[in-house]
Amino acid sequence: MLTIASRVDVMNRLGRAMADPTRSRILLSLLEAPGYPAQLARDLDLTRTNVSNHLACLRGCGIVVAEPEGRQTRYEISDPHLAAALMALVEVTLAVDEEAPCVDPQCRVPGCCDGGEGAR
Repeated sequence: MLTIASRVDVMNRLGRAMADPTRSRILLSLLEAPGYPAQLARDLDLTRTNVSNHLACLRGCGIVVAEPEGRQTRYEISDPHLAAALMALVEVTLAVDEEAPCVDPQCRVPGCCDGGEGAR
């Protein structure tokens, strides 16, 4: 059973993971596909040391896992449910922009897409 303290811990870990722009860029890249530190460093124009440090933080937060593959290590989002939730969080945050149309074609949020009060 989740307590308030455990929920606060989860929120703090998520916040720490996403608070840094470099970690956010790494997360967005890993949401698209698993990655390797050298490849992430090249793609994001970062040093391998920088990427490794941020990946260690993301692992410590429980957001990503490291899977050894021979001499390399593949990093990926730790759980498909978490990946879906992170993508939904990004999309819903973008949807707050009143100028942008709702990104959910099956939206059931009252007032969002139905043309009623407060609809966009």
